[in-house]
Amino acid sequence: MDRINNMEKSKKKQHIWQNKDYVKILISTFMLYFSFMLLMPLLPLYLKDTFHADKDIIGIVLSGYSLACLLIRPFSGYIVDYFPRKAVLLICNFFFFALFTSYLVAGSITMFAIFRTLHGFPYGATTVATSTVAVDVLPPNMRARGIGYYGLSNNLAMATGPTIALYLLQITNSYNALFWLSLICSFIGLALEYTIKINPITEDAEPTIEVGDENNQANNIQNRKKRILVIWRKIFLTKGWSESVSIMFFAFAYGVMSTYAAIYGKEELGITKGVGTFFILLAAGLMISRVTGTKALSRGAITNNASKGVVISSLGYIIFASVANQFGFYASALIIGLGNGLMYPAFQTMFINLASHKQRGTANSTILSSWDIGFGIGVLLGGVIAESINYTYALWAACFSYITGTAFYFIYVKSHFIRNKLR
Repeated sequence: MDRINNMEKSKKKQHIWQNKDYVKILISTFMLYFSFMLLMPLLPLYLKDTFHADKDIIGIVLSGYSLACLLIRPFSGYIVDYFPRKAVLLICNFFFFALFTSYLVAGSITMFAIFRTLHGFPYGATTVATSTVAVDVLPPNMRARGIGYYGLSNNLAMATGPTIALYLLQITNSYNALFWLSLICSFIGLALEYTIKINPITEDAEPTIEVGDENNQANNIQNRKKRILVIWRKIFLTKGWSESVSIMFFAFAYGVMSTYAAIYGKEELGITKGVGTFFILLAAGLMISRVTGTKALSRGAITNNASKGVVISSLGYIIFASVANQFGFYASALIIGLGNGLMYPAFQTMFINLASHKQRGTANSTILSSWDIGFGIGVLLGGVIAESINYTYALWAACFSYITGTAFYFIYVKSHFIRNKLR
């Protein structure tokens, strides 16, 4: 018994970067998001250059990806919680890797739209699995800090992916080169995940539902209602509903900004070179605030980080929409990054702290599903608004959405979390 206790104490004293499995999941997550971010800001340009698509068609085609993520993520949370997590992770990531080949053979915008939508299913499931495994491989005293650092892998991919993609496009003038690079990077992440060791987690027993007399219709109806409630709680963290609403508003703004920033800078501001700088500054802000905010988050400053983050990002979106020049374009990227780098880890920690340990996958899938809803609507409506009016109005729609989410956070979400958190 003393030996076991000593091993547990040694594990708790272990530095977070000495945890090999955590480092591996960070690198594999970077590869996942890097392969994704290589294409994300360039696909509007690809669809316009290759298929001569209008702005609203671009929005419709690209929103299919988010719709697929939205459909799969609630079920992904359930699957991750109730099946072997490593197996789920490897299967989902394999299909994410394999579907990159479809972009190389898509010969029409219809085929591309179908493949892009299908690609959203394994991406949505894989992101739920990786974020859950990243928490699982860490001891409880390191989880808040681990969540903060986990986001850095995403932020680093956001910084390097678009920049490298724009640079390669200028050199090669070939979108296929980018598709091949995404394919290779996703395979590296998949191979690395195969080596990760995940300790089995003992879950609480599932609540049983007594089946009443077959002849008693009232009992049968009541039992069906209980089953539906149990199933619903397995795929959605009901206690986090208000946090989900705010995340949707924030994601709407981010969907417009991240998807149309490159084409907006090129067509509206005349920035033919250096658009990649926008994403470098965005990611720099994200990484700076992630690093500085992680320690505060690990000390329990969850609502403090969230409050600062949403206010700073709101200011960034106001600048993004109102200052139509290169200074506003680049300054807003840095400010939005600084705010989101504080906001998102805090909100993710909120979801984790509202859930029991056996609902960890459900908590992660809920925040990601909420993000998908807002992001997908932002991509879709952003394209429609840009086609009907112009990109400036689309940016103002993003700004209004973020400010609405911020107002709802201060009016209700913050106090709701404090009342309902479990730890």
